[in-house]
Amino acid sequence: MIKINIQNEYSPLKTVILGIAEDPGPQPLEKDVYDPGSLFHIQNNSYPIEKDLLNEVDDFHGKLVKHNVDVIRPQNISDCNQIFARDLGFVISNMFFMSNIVPNREEEIEGIQSIITKFDAGVIKLPDFMHIEGGDVIIHNDKIFIGTYSDKDYSSLITARTNNESIEYLKKMINEFEIIPIDIKKSNTNIYENTLHLDCCFQTISKNNAIICPDGFKNIDDINLIIKIFGKENIFKATLQEYSELTSNVLVVSPDVIISHSKFNRLNKWLRDKGILVEEVDYTNVSKMSGLFRCSTLPLNRE
Repeated sequence: MIKINIQNEYSPLKTVILGIAEDPGPQPLEKDVYDPGSLFHIQNNSYPIEKDLLNEVDDFHGKLVKHNVDVIRPQNISDCNQIFARDLGFVISNMFFMSNIVPNREEEIEGIQSIITKFDAGVIKLPDFMHIEGGDVIIHNDKIFIGTYSDKDYSSLITARTNNESIEYLKKMINEFEIIPIDIKKSNTNIYENTLHLDCCFQTISKNNAIICPDGFKNIDDINLIIKIFGKENIFKATLQEYSELTSNVLVVSPDVIISHSKFNRLNKWLRDKGILVEEVDYTNVSKMSGLFRCSTLPLNRE
């Protein structure tokens, strides 16, 4: 059996599903992409190839193993991009919630079905009309931040992944938590106006510290709430360019260890100044598909 238990984003990571880069299939057509980052690189002939993706994900895997994390991998599905495991589900306390993801990614869930059957707790499948993906769910002890998009054009945006119906459902189902909806920007074509998931503009990295990218939020009130919770002095505030590079999408292995992109010089210095060991990985090619380290992992158990 596989123990599942997640109370926050920073307690020592014990078990995690890490996506795979093998056999991702051909470069998608422009009409089939579901994020502006991929679209940009397809249009500019810089979309990543399998060999480069494999090298980067393998490097990431090595850092996790180095810090004694039990790493589980999905079953390979031919011609299917399976790097971004985070969106397939999420653990809250000892409950696993299976995501209702965008239709052109549903095949990815088959790759973790054999893992799900080994969980030591129940699996919850939300009704089909409730859309939610794991990248929009950030757990902070008694609080759960959930990224959403509440404008009327939700259905026309392939980048809108979590709706208000799912949030209202979770409020009733797990009412021991304070659920905090965060409205995030959406665009099908502009990387500077799109927050694919909440973890692309916000992440908690300890009980008192967080990373935010203000340009990814729709409402100033949400930014001010986060500042009130954590304190201005405890927040790394990313620039617009850093936001477009997904600076908040690091992976916290423990309160003392964080895996970050080797290009995030300003963030990495800020973390090191706080006494945190920063394990740097060059994730340039993976990032071209609008995801980094948190996107690639689905934590199952933290100490």
